Amino acid sequence: MRILHEQTRVSSEPSAVAIGVFDGLHLGHQKVLERLIRVSTRHRVRSTVVTFDPHPALILAPERAPLQIATLAQRLQGLERLGVEQVRILDFDEQLAREGAASFVERVLIEELRVRHIVVGEDFHFGHNREGDVDFLAREGVLRGFDVQPAPIFGDGHRWSSTSVRQFLQASHLEKANETLGRPFTLHGMVVHGDARGRELGFPTANLKVHARQILPGIGIYAGAVRTVDATWWPGAISVGTRPQFYDDGSILVEVHIPGFSGDLYDQEIDIAFLSHLRGEETFTGVKELVAQIDRDVEQSSAIFEKFTPERYVLIR
Repeated sequence: MRILHEQTRVSSEPSAVAIGVFDGLHLGHQKVLERLIRVSTRHRVRSTVVTFDPHPALILAPERAPLQIATLAQRLQGLERLGVEQVRILDFDEQLAREGAASFVERVLIEELRVRHIVVGEDFHFGHNREGDVDFLAREGVLRGFDVQPAPIFGDGHRWSSTSVRQFLQASHLEKANETLGRPFTLHGMVVHGDARGRELGFPTANLKVHARQILPGIGIYAGAVRTVDATWWPGAISVGTRPQFYDDGSILVEVHIPGFSGDLYDQEIDIAFLSHLRGEETFTGVKELVAQIDRDVEQSSAIFEKFTPERYVLIR
């Protein structure tokens, strides 16, 4: 997949273009991209996604800017896996925020990408004060020689959206979040040193350092799958929490115990896919009771992992 930054932004071939942040690459995004690939294949043009970094809300309304479902690297990996040939990453700043819809069409879509076809969600808006929409693009297309195809944003009676995924995750409704994503929610980060509490209990954990603006599932215990640097998937019992058994005001940590794994993961990047919410975070009467519960969590997580099919459900690398 070719990536166009500011320094390499001009495409040499006509393109079919989809535009958006695509945070999470949920089912609605996937519908847009499926249509994009079909259109580009039919008309023999380059399938291209125009996306933004950082999220526009960080510039337009930083106090209300959402946490991200996926990092830019994860989004790019997912786009490539879905078959997109080219991505134009726009640096979203105050200047871009002030640009009108007509100027954006001329500068980015016509001059840079030689657009012939545009695929966007039915509720798509762009440009200063959100002045551009599907109808605007259709009118411009008649004048400028491209067509516009809106893609559906509803499925099974509910709207696919990144906002709903965030709401489901924060409420620990993991199954609903995964249903909207069309695959397990996945964190990517580096394994860092912790306080070795898990090792002392007989369940060593990998502590994950994630992006500062990364959204996390609600506090609790989860069954998951862990992908190590050698591309192997392992079962994982995941804790997202403050460890109240040992700390009164601990910070929220993501740590995962990987049954059967014995290697050194420190300073390595891993992926953690969240498969099922097992229970909330608890404080036990003693360490013995805590260990017994962790043992049950690990057993349950391993059983859930047996049904996991990464090739089908995980849009990463």
